[in-house]
Amino acid sequence: MKNYKLKILIILGLVFSFSCEDYLDVAPELVIEQEDVFSTFKNAQGFVEEMYSLVVSYEQQTHTFQDFLLGDDGFVDRPTKASGDIDAGRFNSVINDNFCYLNNHYNANYGSTGTNSANVENTNVFNRQRPGVYDGSLRGIRKANIVIDNVESAENGGLDLMVNATQAEKDVILGQAYFFRAFFHNEIMKFWGRYPYIDRVLIDDFAIPRPETYKEVALLANEDYKKAVELLPVDWDNEAYGQLTRGENKGRLTKGTAYAFQGKNLLLAASPLMKGNNASINTYDYDTELCDMAVDAFAGILKLADQGRYALATTLEELDEVFWKSPAPGSWPGSTEFIFAATGGSTVQATRFMASGVNRAIHSNSAGYEVISPTHNFIHNNFGMANGLSIEEDQKLPAGQRLFDETRPFENRDPRFYKWHIIDGDIIDAGAEDPNHVAAQLWFESPSVKGFHRSTGAENIKIVNNTGYMWTKFYPKVDGKYHSRWNPIINQYVGVRLHMRLTDVYLMYAEALHASKGATTAPGSYSLTAVGAVNLFRNRAGIPNVAPNIVSDNNKFMDELRRERAVELSYEAHRWVDIRRWGLAHLDKYRRKLALDFPQDRSSFTETLLVDRICEFPQHYWLPFPVEQTLIYEGFPQNPGW
Repeated sequence: MKNYKLKILIILGLVFSFSCEDYLDVAPELVIEQEDVFSTFKNAQGFVEEMYSLVVSYEQQTHTFQDFLLGDDGFVDRPTKASGDIDAGRFNSVINDNFCYLNNHYNANYGSTGTNSANVENTNVFNRQRPGVYDGSLRGIRKANIVIDNVESAENGGLDLMVNATQAEKDVILGQAYFFRAFFHNEIMKFWGRYPYIDRVLIDDFAIPRPETYKEVALLANEDYKKAVELLPVDWDNEAYGQLTRGENKGRLTKGTAYAFQGKNLLLAASPLMKGNNASINTYDYDTELCDMAVDAFAGILKLADQGRYALATTLEELDEVFWKSPAPGSWPGSTEFIFAATGGSTVQATRFMASGVNRAIHSNSAGYEVISPTHNFIHNNFGMANGLSIEEDQKLPAGQRLFDETRPFENRDPRFYKWHIIDGDIIDAGAEDPNHVAAQLWFESPSVKGFHRSTGAENIKIVNNTGYMWTKFYPKVDGKYHSRWNPIINQYVGVRLHMRLTDVYLMYAEALHASKGATTAPGSYSLTAVGAVNLFRNRAGIPNVAPNIVSDNNKFMDELRRERAVELSYEAHRWVDIRRWGLAHLDKYRRKLALDFPQDRSSFTETLLVDRICEFPQHYWLPFPVEQTLIYEGFPQNPGW
């Protein structure tokens, strides 16, 4: 018998609802022998549940959860936050930040309860009291290995302690464990790079050499995802073991979830940064073998979508149900695009996240910091024109055919530009039938002007709006009116940033397929071409298909595909990973964060530099490991430059 005991939290269902947790009639925390933990499906699933709660909610994980856009897409006017440290190249400060989801060290004595805030067993539902990506993933890997060791059959080297369970119950327990072992390695690898693949319960031997390449770790993770695909169900509600929590199984791991993350793991490993292995980088150079494997994995979940298991939102309005328009207070959003998200949280955290891109003077009675402003450079470079072209490509047209006019930059834009942004001067609330209910309008004057300016019939909120825009992707708008302190509707909904949704799958499928076979060739595993996948979203937005001259140029089409990804997945915390794996983060276009300054009458427009990010290849492409991690034993080198 192994010399460790298991401390488990046995619960009836996942900590998915935002309003309640249901427990078995067993003490919530109990030190018991592993024979008892794994003797029944209920007990074993109770142990597995803890891995779900270790999945980091990027947007709600820490006290200052508003600071979760770490790429070129967002600007926070408090440089001491994590995004400010990244902009300044202070990556060692990032990994020691008490309020960053990457490595949460949240102090229990600061506005919280309990003795260990970074502890999944803490009964407080706030995600900020759980470990961050690094610590939480290591815990999750250990838990996954414990499950595999105790449930896998003796023939495969395990103990097979689930003597009172059906084969289907054993399969789903193992399927979840194999998925989580791969997933938690991937979470570390996205930010720190190649990492030892820990496939056993470590007791005494911790000296596992760091792999030479990202690819070799990704291939080990791929084997676990393949096992998860085989063992997990398509839908828990259709299985006997899922009946106890029928109707509440939306967030549980399924075959589709495993396919999606299997493909993502392979695509990231195939990407230019990972292929170059920190020695060189060519933004159009992918590992095509891994791309082909990724395409086949994505094809698995797309076939499930064709069978009705998932479905893309068909209009921009339907996307509200994906982001914030939950069917009922306290229930999951995500609609038919939902694949996977972090569990837990609270209504308070969700509403604060939903309003994180809108200045507090609009949605509450306080002004000040803690708002993420979308950068002008991100919007200008990615949100194009109604003709389907980027602004850069639109300007190459003959003068009479161009839509973009620098004197009227907000006209004739892609409908998604208007859907997910508020521009300075836009009406937030046009007022109601009540004549005393005045309009609310935000506009930028200068950083020195703060507070409120009241005029007859309108309230112009003159505050520090850092970039000229606000983003509203998760911010409720009903009957033409946004949530505001004059129109308080936000508590009726729950916004959640999904770790994976179907739109992401189609875009990753297109990227992997184009890198391997080009824009117009379908793979053997699925009938959709890369350009066909991209056009799905352009059709949804009501703009033309990708222009033929772009489709015919491999590099231009890859640029266009990436632009489409930037728009569709904007403000969903994918951007920093993307510009690093593409090998672009050190280029001026992605380093320089800009604002657009203009007076209230929009008579002139001036681009203003907010920050020129410090980013050198390869140093600022990976976070450094804590120094103590690299000193435990030889064979664990630090990331380059640190």
